[in-house]
Amino acid sequence: MEITIKKVEKLKDHPEDSKLGFGTHFTDYMFNMDYNPEQGWHNPRIEPYGPMEMDPSTMVLHYGQAIFEGLKAYKTESGDIQLFRPKDNLNRFNRSGNMLCMPEVDEELMLSGLIELLKLEKDWVPSAAGTSLYIRPTLIATDPYIGLRSSNTYRFFIILSPVGAYYPEGFDPVKIWVTRDYVRAVRGGVGTAKTAGNYAASLYATELAQKDGYTQVMWLDGVELKYIEEVGSMNIFFVIGDELITPELNRSILSGVTRDSVIQLAKSWNMNVVERKISIDEVYAAHADGSLKEVFGSGTAAVISPVGNIKFDGEEITIGEGKVGPVAAKLFEELMNIQYGKADDPFNWIVPVK
Repeated sequence: MEITIKKVEKLKDHPEDSKLGFGTHFTDYMFNMDYNPEQGWHNPRIEPYGPMEMDPSTMVLHYGQAIFEGLKAYKTESGDIQLFRPKDNLNRFNRSGNMLCMPEVDEELMLSGLIELLKLEKDWVPSAAGTSLYIRPTLIATDPYIGLRSSNTYRFFIILSPVGAYYPEGFDPVKIWVTRDYVRAVRGGVGTAKTAGNYAASLYATELAQKDGYTQVMWLDGVELKYIEEVGSMNIFFVIGDELITPELNRSILSGVTRDSVIQLAKSWNMNVVERKISIDEVYAAHADGSLKEVFGSGTAAVISPVGNIKFDGEEITIGEGKVGPVAAKLFEELMNIQYGKADDPFNWIVPVK
């Protein structure tokens, strides 16, 4: 399908790279495409970023049929623009959609639409160290109907946002809060999908954590309330003894692209990587006997986020004297170097925007 382009009348002023936060600025254009049963996906277009008109009965507002992805475009030292593992994100996008009874979007069409959008918006990709252009593909149900069923019509769109560090702490260790009072997802639900409702379910406990001085919640499983699953915006890793341990994917944990990148990198360095159940009690016991060396999260937004403190049942532990550990530091440096074109890409993760 041909992608049409409607030009904006006036371009926006760009924020300074040094003043970028996360998700507060948006570019001049967005990509849109529509679906109905008669035409399938149709009318792919790039048009000025702006509001979308919705009927008050639009189904996404009532039943939460919404999925999204998060990936980034990076500017290299030579000024080229490149993407990190976009095909993996778009494949996961469709897996999420399948769980919410949403129509699959052709992944090559999504990627070509994204690349055309990035070509138009290349000047929005910031160049300061640690900055990037965050990419948010989204799919929502658009039927004006409040009966409970899957929608028949949908809107797919991509918006772009120049960003700096996700956490105010930057690469400094963050503080994590663990609770048995609230859960994010359970096996058999949609925890493995990147859907809006999963994040809504995390907000209340996250507010409690932040009021207590902690950055994020580390979620336990929704059945036994003892096995670690993930952190609010990250998958989680533990260095215990000579093992790099991360919770196994169990249909309630999001299959993170950065998580997989960490696993592949660590294995290429001959590290002993283990995917298995790990309980919060095991983590505290490893801290007590001195075998817990590092804890860090992984995700598109923060890449690698070292964890300096964990609080559970009123007891706080400090990991690695609250400093960044060597495994987290090495992974962060290597991933960033690949993403920004400063290192070789032996895994063929990079897709150039040309």
